[in-house]
Amino acid sequence: MGDMSSAQSPPNLTDELLNTNMFDPKPNEGKNGQPVMIPSRDLLKMQQLFHINRFNLMASDRIPLNRSLPDVRKKRCQNKNKDISGLPTTTVIIVFHNEAWSTLLRTVHSVINRSPRPLLQEILLVDDASTRAFLQEPLDKHVASLEVPTRVVRTKERVGLIKARLMGARQAQGQILTFLDAHCECTIGWLESLVVRVAEDRTRVVCPVIDIINDDTFAYVRSFELHWGAFNWELHFRWYTLGGSEIKRRKQDITEPFRTPAMAGGLFAMDKDYFFELGAYDEQMEIWGGENLELSFRVWQCGGSIEIAPCSHVGHLFRKSSPYTFPGGVGEVLYSNLARVALVWMDQWKEFYFKFNP
Repeated sequence: MGDMSSAQSPPNLTDELLNTNMFDPKPNEGKNGQPVMIPSRDLLKMQQLFHINRFNLMASDRIPLNRSLPDVRKKRCQNKNKDISGLPTTTVIIVFHNEAWSTLLRTVHSVINRSPRPLLQEILLVDDASTRAFLQEPLDKHVASLEVPTRVVRTKERVGLIKARLMGARQAQGQILTFLDAHCECTIGWLESLVVRVAEDRTRVVCPVIDIINDDTFAYVRSFELHWGAFNWELHFRWYTLGGSEIKRRKQDITEPFRTPAMAGGLFAMDKDYFFELGAYDEQMEIWGGENLELSFRVWQCGGSIEIAPCSHVGHLFRKSSPYTFPGGVGEVLYSNLARVALVWMDQWKEFYFKFNP
């Protein structure tokens, strides 16, 4: 999070370089989620490009948009949710800001390739004031040719993830909102497992298991399913191993969804009407940070529940640092958001937060 240390100060990145789409796919690169190996002659260039998005852009640009991925689900999952008749449709909402062409569109293509068509109403790409040339008209042209209705809506100025997601949610036509980050890859069966749970109970917020896309090699790495989301007293989200009683309860069917105290916030599905009945996101929170805990607390305290569906797996590209600027600075934005979460939702337990963060 935040800027990299001065020892790793980024090389001079010209406007020409930042505005060039270097997508150059090789048919078998990254096939079936395998790692990409960069030839030694390109290593210097690779290190320079790394600083644009803080992941190995050269590796990403070598992988086709429709790369194959392994089916990482447990065997029992493969026979679940076969009958999707009568299920509601969903709008997939993806917010991006100066995202790489290859990662953004691989997210989109993985949604299209691995979602049952009857469930997928549309894909909404919300552009939060991107400045890169290839994310303007070339992106509009590309998505216009896709077989699933896909459109780009743009903010007039940088508003941040929270307000951009709200903008997408208000324009969504599907009954269920499914939020994804702009650097994900969905695996087979990911969507049915989310939609069926929300359809059974509209007050459920359902998250997939978040697998890892390596930021250096783009290898797809299956993560451990039996984690739930919680937080420490600095209100930083953390993964913890499921409690003993929960593991015991799940022995009969380990593919059953389980409840989680908090969600990571990047990837989840929930009923659109319920989202707005709850008050949606807190519009007074800025840019990014804390909105996942805020919504988690809001859902649980207003009669809903949050759960993780082990039969839904989505890969997410995790970076060691953020390439984005935070208007006002990371500390100012993140800590004022978290203070707001504590003051609004935590009653007397807010004192713990302020003791740790005076």
